Amino acid sequence: MFLLFTVGMTANAQKFALIDMEYILKNIPAYQSATNELNQASKQWQSEVEKLGKEADAGRVVIEYNGMWLLQDLANNLPENWIVYQCIATADGTTALTYARDNSMRSLMLDKIARSELIVFNRAEAVNNDAARQELHKLVRQASRKCDIAYEFADGSVAYDDIPDPLPFDLNAPIVEIGAADFGIWYMDCQDEPQKYTGKTVRFLAQVCQTNRAGKNSFVPGRFAMTCCVQDIQFVGFPCSYDGYKALEQRAWVTVTAKVNYKFHNIYRGKGPVLTAISVEPAEKPQNDVVTFS
Repeated sequence: MFLLFTVGMTANAQKFALIDMEYILKNIPAYQSATNELNQASKQWQSEVEKLGKEADAGRVVIEYNGMWLLQDLANNLPENWIVYQCIATADGTTALTYARDNSMRSLMLDKIARSELIVFNRAEAVNNDAARQELHKLVRQASRKCDIAYEFADGSVAYDDIPDPLPFDLNAPIVEIGAADFGIWYMDCQDEPQKYTGKTVRFLAQVCQTNRAGKNSFVPGRFAMTCCVQDIQFVGFPCSYDGYKALEQRAWVTVTAKVNYKFHNIYRGKGPVLTAISVEPAEKPQNDVVTFS
C-alpha cells in the first residue's frame, strides 16, 4: 500500500503566523491528562492483543473496526509482527449518501475506502437507482481506483458495480500527456498500479517542491489536491531526479517530461513511483490550481 506524500506547503501565497499548538496544549492540564490516558490505553490494548494472539496461536485474526476511528491509529498500535492482509469496508445503504454529502463523515468514509479492496453497501434497496450508484461510485473513486464496489440486498443477493473507469489519457502514446485537471487521477492510478507506468514517458503540469526527502539531485513535482473539502487539501507528488533541480524556484509552475520507474525510495520506505526528468520547462499557473482524484 502506497501513502500520499505530503509536504509543508500552502495552496495560496499568504502571510502566516506560526502558532505552536503543541506548546499551548502541553500547558493545558486537561489535555495532558487525556493524552496520558490515551497513551496508557493504547499500550494496554497492544499488550492484550499480543497476549491473546499468543494464547490463540492463530494464523489469522479478523478485526471489526469502528468506522469513526482512523485506520492509521489501528496500524500504529498493531503488534509489530502482524501484517494487514486484507481490508473490507461495509456501509449502510440507507445512510451512505447522507454521510457522503457531509464533509466530516465523508472524510471518515474516504479514510476506510482508500485502504480497502472491497466496499459492500448493505441494505442496498435504498441506493438501487442510477443516480445513487453514480454518486457512490464517484465517492469511492475519489479514494481508490482499485476498490471494488458491491451492493447487498435484504434477500441475500449481491450486485457488483460495473460502471467503467476509463483513464482520461492514452497510456499507449509515446508520451503520455496528463491534462492539467487530470493530475490527481494519474497520481492515484500510478500509486495503485505503478507497474502499469514503469518505463513510460509522461508529461504533466506541476508545482516545484524542494525538499530533502526527495533525495540526492531531486525535487518533487506535484499538485495541491482535495479529497472532499478545503480543509483536507494536501500536496501530492512523486520524487523526481533532475540534475538542474537547484535552479528551480519553490512553488514555481513547470511542465515536466519524465520517465517513470518503480523502485525503492526512502519516501515510501519501500518501492514506489520514482521519476527521472527528461526536461523541466517553465509553465503558466492553470485556472484551477487544486486538483481532485476523480
